[in-house]
Amino acid sequence: MHDTQALKDFLQKGDQFARHCGLELVSVAPGRAIARLAVQPHHLNAIGLVQGGAIFTLADFAFAAASNSHGTVAVGINVSITYQQAARSGVLTAEAQEVARHPKLASYTVNVRDAAGQLVAIFQGLVYRKQEPTPPARAPHPPTDGS
Repeated sequence: MHDTQALKDFLQKGDQFARHCGLELVSVAPGRAIARLAVQPHHLNAIGLVQGGAIFTLADFAFAAASNSHGTVAVGINVSITYQQAARSGVLTAEAQEVARHPKLASYTVNVRDAAGQLVAIFQGLVYRKQEPTPPARAPHPPTDGS
C-alpha cells in the first residue's frame, strides 16, 4: 500500500501554487482526498464572489491528491467544472472521489461545498496513469539519525 501521509506531506509542501492560494490538503486515502480553502479578500472577483479560478484550483488540488493516492503518478488530461451557486466567504471544502480506475486511465468527481454544506461546484476529471511511482515513493525522507 502506498504511504498516503507521505503523499499528503509532499503535495502540501511541494505544490507552490496551492500554497500561494492558501489551500490546505486535509486528508488523502486511496482514491479520495479532501482539500479546503478559507476564503480571503484576494479570492474574490470584482462583484464580491469567490473567483471561479479559485474554486477550480481548490477542486483540482483535491483531484490531484486523490488521483495520485495509489502510488503511481497520475496527470490530468481532461477536466470540467460546473458552478452550481456562488460563494462569497467562509470555508470551501472540495471532496474528491474516484469513480473508475483502470491501468492507464481513471476518473474522479470532486464536489465543492460551502460551510453550510451547499453544493458550490461539481468538477469532473480524467487522468492518465503513468507507470512511475509518485515522488514520495521515489524519494524517501532523509535519515534523521545523521547517517
